[in-house]
Amino acid sequence: MTHQFSDIAEKDLVAGIKGKYVHTDNNTVGLINIEEGAVLPAHSHIHEQITQVISGKLEMTIDGITQVLEVGSITVIPSNAIHSANALTNCVVIDTFFPVREDYK
Repeated sequence: MTHQFSDIAEKDLVAGIKGKYVHTDNNTVGLINIEEGAVLPAHSHIHEQITQVISGKLEMTIDGITQVLEVGSITVIPSNAIHSANALTNCVVIDTFFPVREDYK
């Protein structure tokens, strides 16, 4: 089945961070728009998460290790790892979660 992100309703995650999500039987894939200066507070979840930066610079801290992700960067966040993010510029990222993020449906 083909989906168009332009047809999917946007969800507000936290101030300055909005996502559009597609769900399969096993995964959730999101197109996330992040405004410069937006902060995703430290949190964890059972889902393994893969984050790929499409545009911008995103500072991420995963299990106490901070790094700056730029265009083409991809990082894997293990299940239950504490992580946070700070947008150094406007960013667009693709997040993939396993298992499905039921809370994003």
